[in-house]
Amino acid sequence: QVQLVESGGGLVQPGGSLRLSCAASGNIFSNYAMGWFRQAPGREREFVAAITWNSGRTAYADSGKGRFTISRVNAKNTLYLQMNSLKPEDTAVYYCAARSDFAQRPRTSREEYAYWGQGTQVTVFS
Repeated sequence: QVQLVESGGGLVQPGGSLRLSCAASGNIFSNYAMGWFRQAPGREREFVAAITWNSGRTAYADSGKGRFTISRVNAKNTLYLQMNSLKPEDTAVYYCAARSDFAQRPRTSREEYAYWGQGTQVTVFS
């Protein structure tokens, strides 16, 4: 089992940047494929980005391609999401998720993940 804690959310103006972090504990971080999801009020939780256990492959939702970058440092047990050129529609609670997995296919469905953090709020406003 792994515990996940997100941080780095906040208020930002359109066009700004934020870097979210997800600190993992309780098990070997490199055993897990990781993902970022987000949920806006009144909407379902949606996929944002995913990365395989060894950073071999990544995947992004169309909404974030070219603006978001997912990365991880296994030695620091930490997952990141760099978000640039933020838009008001990026406003949501952002969650990191983990799945014990050594496949070389990023997991893009929320049903594929067993462990979730508590979320961090990102608000983009002018």
